[in-house]
Amino acid sequence: MGGYKVWSKRIGQASASGRWPVVLLHGGPGVPSDYLEPLERLAESGREVILYDQLGCGRSDHPDDPALLQVNRFVEELASLRKALSLETIHLYGQSWGGMLALEVALSDAQGVNSLILSNAPSSMPLWVEETARLRQELPVEVRIRLDQHENANTTDSEEYQEAMMVFYRRHVCRLDQWPDCLMRSFSSMEADPRVYRAMCGKSEFNVTGSLRDWDRSDRLHLIQQPTLVISGQYDEATPKVAGALHQGIAHSEWELMADCSHLCHLEQTERYLERVNTFLDKVESNQPAPC
Repeated sequence: MGGYKVWSKRIGQASASGRWPVVLLHGGPGVPSDYLEPLERLAESGREVILYDQLGCGRSDHPDDPALLQVNRFVEELASLRKALSLETIHLYGQSWGGMLALEVALSDAQGVNSLILSNAPSSMPLWVEETARLRQELPVEVRIRLDQHENANTTDSEEYQEAMMVFYRRHVCRLDQWPDCLMRSFSSMEADPRVYRAMCGKSEFNVTGSLRDWDRSDRLHLIQQPTLVISGQYDEATPKVAGALHQGIAHSEWELMADCSHLCHLEQTERYLERVNTFLDKVESNQPAPC
């Protein structure tokens, strides 16, 4: 698209007609798709799985042009990918920012998007910021002090600030004692080139100053017609208030609140997560009219 190359990967193939491909949208923005690797196992249920790295991160091109880092361009990017791979009818999965992007795609009246899976995603960035600020206030006092000191001094790249952020991450992003290699690869890649994250989000979870700062689609959720599965974790930074607002706004939605999980439920409880997603996909496909 626009002369830039976007990396993609296809896994599996349909075992029968009516088994639609699942397209995976990663989060960040700017965190490449490696950490979604466990979801490649959705192909074991007889559906093709497609993942890709959005422009500016991972194995895709990294143009030095902030004007490209706009929500509409990422909607167009997915449309171009679908056309190139002949993906006429799909299930669309989005995790975190990927869920925000999936909402944008659905609200753009894209054809052939027959279901949505919105995992750990908000419908309103102002609500997200409000809730992460509340979670921050629950951190130990000494951690909050370090965060404040470095944010005030504009030293958020310092090791001490990152260590303080890790306290938040281990509570609300990934609660596993040992983070899997796929997650570490994604984070390492983003740290090597954080331009997308900083342009669209900001310097940290708590300082949303980028182009998504005022993003809010809560007043348009009623327009979404696709059957939708909302997934979130008990300790998620996409808190029950955030996920609940998404679920309540979409008429044809189900909500799975996963106990003992945070923002990366698919890594923390992979088997249970895959089972829930496959159950939803089976239900959606079984409710489609039989071909003539």
